[in-house]
Amino acid sequence: MTGGASETFRRGALSRLPHPLGAVVSSRHSRMLRAMGVGLCLLAVAGCSTLPFSGPAAQSPRKTPRPQTAPQDLNGAKVAPRSPDSIALAAYFQQVQDNLLSQGLMRTDVAPRDAPFHRRQLIDNFVNIALYDEYEHRNGAFVAKQTASKLRRWEEPVRMDLHFGASIPEAQRQKDTATVRAYAGKLAQITRHPVSLVPDRGNFSVLVLNEDEREGSAALLRKMVPGIDDSSVNAITNLPTTTFCVVFAFSEGDKSAYSRAVAIIRGEHPDALRESCFDEELAQGLGLANDYPRARPSIFNDDEEFARLTHQDELMLKMLYDPRLRPGMTQDEAMPAIREIAAELTPND
Repeated sequence: MTGGASETFRRGALSRLPHPLGAVVSSRHSRMLRAMGVGLCLLAVAGCSTLPFSGPAAQSPRKTPRPQTAPQDLNGAKVAPRSPDSIALAAYFQQVQDNLLSQGLMRTDVAPRDAPFHRRQLIDNFVNIALYDEYEHRNGAFVAKQTASKLRRWEEPVRMDLHFGASIPEAQRQKDTATVRAYAGKLAQITRHPVSLVPDRGNFSVLVLNEDEREGSAALLRKMVPGIDDSSVNAITNLPTTTFCVVFAFSEGDKSAYSRAVAIIRGEHPDALRESCFDEELAQGLGLANDYPRARPSIFNDDEEFARLTHQDELMLKMLYDPRLRPGMTQDEAMPAIREIAAELTPND
């Protein structure tokens, strides 16, 4: 959701890999952390940067050695104890959330009066979010680089299924399930494309994992997504603390229609961060893969001003799934239809 994985994954790096699947990466991460004085280490570049913050800085917890394997039964009824790393990370993210909210960020108003937008802005934002990638695949890793791409979306029905780590409490599982079910229905209503939550065998898997479960999830990921490349697996299992959540959407070969997606939501997140991650990653996994700093009001932005899908974001999802647009279109091919659709959506502009 906001910001790439330490500028190395966030949303939208379409990679045509030498594997059966091509991956588009979208993630929410750390511009906000940089604003709070947390050292940001880029995965693609050696070095860290720290910027001043007027309030207390959230201190990233120290790590202990990672486990060799994940719990075997992620959906088992018995709740496993949380590790010290996970407990420390939960306290860290609570402080992050508190700091953001104290700055007036993570707003939940969907049509703010102080952030009007016009048709021209809607078109510009849609083009930069739907037709550009945030990452490219380079030397076995995803590296932040804005690159023109093609329109991508789902053609088949989107069937979301939830997988919980063994340490996620039952009450939290029920709450997350209700959140995803309601949001899937909302996305279906906005896009007029079938989106639903199913008990199992979905094509868009949402994994809610605590730290140790995510770090040991490689075998699970390869089972869920046959043909997934090592870069995608490593990006998930080595997710930096500065990345709050991430989604990978996959297409087969050179196709631009998605066939599989996996979203990772940190189990340690408090409510506001958690719900924001659901909102952003599940929407990005539908095809709005990039982040664009000029998009406002929007959740597809690195500044963390908005935490929930805004009215403009809903209009961009409507545009993406309008039948006048097709997967694989370039910007030049899509522009006449984009202008026509935007005019219909903003008749009083």
